[in-house]
Amino acid sequence: MIALAALCGVLIAGGAWVMFVGFNSHTPPVPKLPTGLWTKAVDKRRRRLLLVLLASLLLGTVAAVITGWWLLVVIVPAVALVLPLLLSAPENRELELLQAIDRWVRTLGSLLTTGRSIFDAVRISSRQAPALLAPSLRRLTARLDDRWSIEQALLAMADELDSPDADAVLAALALAAQRGGTGASATLAALADNLQDRLRSLREISTERAKPRFVVRQVTLITATVLCLALVFGGTFFAPFGTPLGQLLLSILVAAYLGSLMFLRQMTLPRGRQRILRRPA
Repeated sequence: MIALAALCGVLIAGGAWVMFVGFNSHTPPVPKLPTGLWTKAVDKRRRRLLLVLLASLLLGTVAAVITGWWLLVVIVPAVALVLPLLLSAPENRELELLQAIDRWVRTLGSLLTTGRSIFDAVRISSRQAPALLAPSLRRLTARLDDRWSIEQALLAMADELDSPDADAVLAALALAAQRGGTGASATLAALADNLQDRLRSLREISTERAKPRFVVRQVTLITATVLCLALVFGGTFFAPFGTPLGQLLLSILVAAYLGSLMFLRQMTLPRGRQRILRRPA
């Protein structure tokens, strides 16, 4: 029965992990760091995860020997690996990309006011672009050098960024290029003002979404501390969890708590918006 309870715990913890990875899977963004630094960062993260896994396995084994709850050998590493991911702030690519687009639009607008064409302004702006946009702008410049039309090159860049905010800017540039650059400066100035308003809104939304995560972190820390102290000083109060049925119930309770945190995290993730630029079929 103990082995069966342990197997159930492994399956439940593994299922929770698979659900979390599935809900949060996405195409990895282009690294902002050079290849060597990016590799070192990834290796450092893997080493940290390995240390956490080994330390949690050791802690779970010690706790299992003391309490006789051998399911802790599985539960402690599972909680140690999954809980920080569930309680951490998710990456807000939309906000970061919008900040980069806002900087680029303002740079582009200042170049257009000097009388440069859109082609020349885009080429010059790529040299001082934000890190998040720099790879896409370099590819945009390369496509223009390969005699792509500016509309085709901007559409390809829009597909790479996959952002409604980028679509609005690139569509405006494409329309201005068709008119020979007429009105491009005024259009970009209006877009920059709209981007600032949207940035302000996104920052406020991000701040509000961080509040429940902070509360949940506090509740989780207090709950874990109280349970550990009660387990040490509670005597036989938790003795029923040492039985096979108690081990099974313990695994279900832990999985239910992790599942509720996963559901909460999904609620705080920003919702995707429909793009306005699409390649013709």
